[in-house]
Amino acid sequence: MLRFLTAGESHGKGLVTIIDNFPAGVKIDEDFINEKLKIRQSGYGRGARQKIETDKIEFLSGVRGGFTTGSPISFFIKNKDYDNWRDRMDAYKPVPEESKIHTPRPGHADFAGSIKFGLDDIRNVLERSSARETASRVAVGAICQIFLKNFGIEFASAVLSIGGVGIDKSRGSELNSDPLAGYSASVIDLFDPSIRRNIENSELRMPYSYLEEKTKAYIDKMKAEGDTVGGLITAQVKGVPVGLGSFTQWDEKLDAHISMSVMSIQAIKSVEIGAGVKSAYLKGSECHDSIYCGNSKNGAATGFFRKTDNAGGIEGGMSNGEIISVTCAMKPIPTLMKPYLDTVDLNTCEPKKAFLERSDVCAVPAASIVVESALAFSICYFFLKKFGGDGLAEIKRNYEGYLKK
Repeated sequence: MLRFLTAGESHGKGLVTIIDNFPAGVKIDEDFINEKLKIRQSGYGRGARQKIETDKIEFLSGVRGGFTTGSPISFFIKNKDYDNWRDRMDAYKPVPEESKIHTPRPGHADFAGSIKFGLDDIRNVLERSSARETASRVAVGAICQIFLKNFGIEFASAVLSIGGVGIDKSRGSELNSDPLAGYSASVIDLFDPSIRRNIENSELRMPYSYLEEKTKAYIDKMKAEGDTVGGLITAQVKGVPVGLGSFTQWDEKLDAHISMSVMSIQAIKSVEIGAGVKSAYLKGSECHDSIYCGNSKNGAATGFFRKTDNAGGIEGGMSNGEIISVTCAMKPIPTLMKPYLDTVDLNTCEPKKAFLERSDVCAVPAASIVVESALAFSICYFFLKKFGGDGLAEIKRNYEGYLKK
């Protein structure tokens, strides 16, 4: 069963990741992985940390001669900023009392983590719970994408809105006062060449360039106010064969696994598949995607197809062959540059203001590539479960045999 583990702290020596049960014979494109890592570090509204780090993957095992060997893959991503934190993050040197943190930031893992583990220094929580860990997940997702490319499966992601400035995912238009207006999740096609170019050329990874300056101005306003801002992210995958996942058990459902993968990303607060919450406001005749067979509207032979995709490519916990579409909401980062939020000292219960830690004003564009990576892992997990084998050649035989039936 495909799985991965990550380890490391935000200001420690680096991040270590192990991927287990990944097939042999997959040619690894290191540049592709590093490009995804670069996207994670980019985006308008990021903080000073990104000027220090230049994330690159360093394989420690499981790759030889440019191909995976079938052994566990392990890799390291170095934290250059560790040099500035060496005294505070040393594995053996005692932590001075004056450097310990006792005031949790509302909205962060600080409070619950400190109580859960009985810690007297919140830094022991914030270092691991930091979104720095997502660098590992982006690399894992990139490795999964490299494998899935062998089967014509492609991924894309974009930012739909930041702080309410952006587009309604259902109409490809600016957000309006009615958040439930429209419902089709398939209007924005992230694989459309012009949309893809816009995303690649945008500092915000937004699909429509006319929203760029307006959104940047809003981020600048939040920065001037010492505040932070979240947004809406979408990720899509096309080329997924029918039948990944299952209806037979609750934990075998593809959409359930995708939701877990995406929700586990730091600061994500909601996940929708296809039309998502808007499905609750529709009649069945409006919501469900009619099935056709034969030729599509442009005359190309397609077999089974849909004209809408409100299901987001998943029905009954299984892929149905359409584009799988995921939308999620990222909350504002809880570290603010001005002391807006009330908190308390965990040792004394004395009222305090939340402490400051170097952070971002907006990390939504960076998070979009993390969401894409989480989606890639879930698809890869179920793809290998369906067409499993120890090496790429064996998996290809299984896959081709399934398509012929």
